[in-house]
Amino acid sequence: MSRLLRASILLMLLASCGGGNYSAPRNLDNACALVAERPAYFRAMKDTERRWGIPVHVQMATFHQESKFIGNARTPHRYALGVIPMGRQSSAYGYSQALDGTWEEYQEEQRRFRARRDRIDDAADFMGWYMNASTERLGISKWDAQAQYLAYHEGRTGYANQSYLNKPWLMDVSARVAERAEMYRAQLASCGRA
Repeated sequence: MSRLLRASILLMLLASCGGGNYSAPRNLDNACALVAERPAYFRAMKDTERRWGIPVHVQMATFHQESKFIGNARTPHRYALGVIPMGRQSSAYGYSQALDGTWEEYQEEQRRFRARRDRIDDAADFMGWYMNASTERLGISKWDAQAQYLAYHEGRTGYANQSYLNKPWLMDVSARVAERAEMYRAQLASCGRA
């Protein structure tokens, strides 16, 4: 077999491996349709609920707000003079939009060095770990989607200092997260997934 043919076959094999399905589910407003389309998402969030006690609907609403369930989501670029790219707004990446430093803390503390932010099972476990610690350190109910989201977005120190009170836009976002969590809770109950 010629070298060119072997190289072509190898290239085609590598190209066919792909990087995974990072597209958003079709219907983000229906929890039952979402888990029917992506059963692995539901399994990952149920595993997290069993391990960390964070309800599936709270996780779902946070994933929706953070990444719209897009596995390789990133923050937008910053631009100087409106045209010169200056890097991303933050290091947030993946389903959970975890920052580099927080993700590394999770990997070390949980001994999960192969965990990846673009895998739903790892991202859900990270979210459960983070929210569970918010419950332990800040006394936030695991069922309180709004407060959990504020601590998730601002960091625990920011939440403790009530930095969110100076951000009316964030208060609106967190209220929408709470509304979506309640909608997801009711939907999951209606299709027997609660």
